[in-house]
Amino acid sequence: MQPKMRAAILASAAAVLLGSTVPARVHPHVFAEARLDVMVAPDQRVKSLRHVWRFDELFSSTVLMEFDKNSDLKLDDEELKDVADTVFQSLAEYDYFQFVTADGKNMEMKAPAQLMAYFEQEQLIILFESEPKEPLQLSGNINFGVYDPTFYTAIDFVEDENMAVENLPASCTRSVIRPDPDEALAQNQATLTEAFFNDPAGTNLSKIFATRLELNCKTQG
Repeated sequence: MQPKMRAAILASAAAVLLGSTVPARVHPHVFAEARLDVMVAPDQRVKSLRHVWRFDELFSSTVLMEFDKNSDLKLDDEELKDVADTVFQSLAEYDYFQFVTADGKNMEMKAPAQLMAYFEQEQLIILFESEPKEPLQLSGNINFGVYDPTFYTAIDFVEDENMAVENLPASCTRSVIRPDPDEALAQNQATLTEAFFNDPAGTNLSKIFATRLELNCKTQG
């Protein structure tokens, strides 16, 4: 695979630096509308996170051209598997763009068993499901989000309902937080260092811009 195409499929290439300010210097090149479903078990532990990403038509057409090995202008099952395998392998080092915190502590997620890829209305759709590495009880403050640490991909939850919880306990409240970019920058000036401009992936700046699902649950016990 050509290196340029591989970078796009990863959706995690080094960000492009263009201007003098953060929004101008680092900006996304791939766009995806997303849905996140938090699956809750009967014991009020997080069972899994289910992700659906629908990519923009321009990127989707690029994927089609690259992976359409038999040149029939569509991707058959084997070609779609190649797309899914490429994304699966390449996003591993970025934890599949997921972040989860419990009372401010980062909670690690297992790698998904597999990714599925298909096309619908000329757009690439990626689906996968992952589980917490350690038991994650719905207690205290828990945040879930999706972001690309390199700024290469913009993952957008268009509606608040696209960040959902199945079997949300009555002891929990749900909020969708959409940070204001100007406020986020003002509150994180210490992050804006020369190191960031040299290596955007080495910072958490894109994380502070990410839309997140916040659950506040009464402590059990």
